[in-house]
Amino acid sequence: MNDRVVVGYSLSQRFLHWATVLLVLFNLLLPDGMNAWYRIVRRGGMPSPEQIASANIHAYVGIAILLVTIIRLGLRFVQGVPSEAADEPATLRLAARLVHASLYLLLLALPVSGIATYYFGVDAAGSLHADVLKLILWIVIAAHVLGALAHQFYWKTDVLRRMTVG
Repeated sequence: MNDRVVVGYSLSQRFLHWATVLLVLFNLLLPDGMNAWYRIVRRGGMPSPEQIASANIHAYVGIAILLVTIIRLGLRFVQGVPSEAADEPATLRLAARLVHASLYLLLLALPVSGIATYYFGVDAAGSLHADVLKLILWIVIAAHVLGALAHQFYWKTDVLRRMTVG
């Protein structure tokens, strides 16, 4: 990472952040096609072409999440990120770092476990993906959003502004 002071996220970092939000919400809120495909395949049935197409959309969005996350991590390393809000208590700064690290890990682990299930038939990965990691992701997303709102309305920092308008 370079040594310059970073005061805001770059346009590409902001774009990829919000693209990730939309892709993740799509797959979290609209998993029905994949769920139907998975139930049918586990019971030994043959999914219809529509069910396969719907499952493929979920899989392609998951692969897009994986690729965007890898690019985001690369940009984070190359371009850097703004420093933490100094007014925030040290324990909450640590919590914010843990939430961000958890988000990145989940944005890598969920697509990888989904790929293992859908393309390679690893059933254990399917349970991990749909039951455990998805629930943890919802919790971490809630913590992330609550943290951003606390910055905006309690500490009155520019953290939210840095990820929206720069």
